[in-house]
Amino acid sequence: MFIMYVDESGDTGLVNSPTQYFVLSAIVVHELCWKQTLTELTSFRKFLHIQKGLKMRDEIHCTEFINRPGELIRIKRNDRLDILKKCIDWLNIQETLSVFSVDIDKKNRTDDVFELAWGTLLTRFENTIRSKNFPGPQNDDDRGIVVSDNTDGEKLRKLIRRMRHYNPIPNRKDLFRGDFRNIKLEYVIEDPVFRDSRNSLIHQMNDVVAYFCRQMVEPNAYVRKKGGANYYTRLSKVLLYKVSKTNNGIVRI
Repeated sequence: MFIMYVDESGDTGLVNSPTQYFVLSAIVVHELCWKQTLTELTSFRKFLHIQKGLKMRDEIHCTEFINRPGELIRIKRNDRLDILKKCIDWLNIQETLSVFSVDIDKKNRTDDVFELAWGTLLTRFENTIRSKNFPGPQNDDDRGIVVSDNTDGEKLRKLIRRMRHYNPIPNRKDLFRGDFRNIKLEYVIEDPVFRDSRNSLIHQMNDVVAYFCRQMVEPNAYVRKKGGANYYTRLSKVLLYKVSKTNNGIVRI
């Protein structure tokens, strides 16, 4: 079983939205490696506690972490950014993890950004399992499950259920006849599992991934000043290039 943890950066709004881009990022781990990953992540968080003063109970939520730290003001801003950089570098040495993202430019769009982003992410997850393109240990006949926060949870649940019956994918004219194929979800099972990131260390790492994916195209002033706009590219060893070979494992739409 492959477990796909998903987090977002930006918002899906098209009118008066403060962001031009909406990003979904995924960290995928196989069940056979899940416990090892959690153990090593716990050790990493203990390291951050010793080195930077970040407690195990402190949540990493990047937007607030950088600009509205609350009680984390006790950690210098430069050190908070360095913590996020260290999170990226920790992920990059995890040989059993895969990372990929979907990045939607909302400018001049009129369609449903949420459904477009999630539909694209889910289809890539499905196809990668189907093609056995995830690295690391696998079972002979693996399936996948989605773990997400509960933002628009009911809408996501309905989308996944619909995609099991109807999931039209536009055809490449040089390979297939007709305008689209119905690539139904068969390898993504069950309804999505919803988690509060405060209680999920992996989700907090995923927040870092999604945040820096969007910073590549929409950096805030502080991240740009400190040279952090390209931190996402430091994930080079774990990026799932199969989903998009030309864009650092990012599907750009």
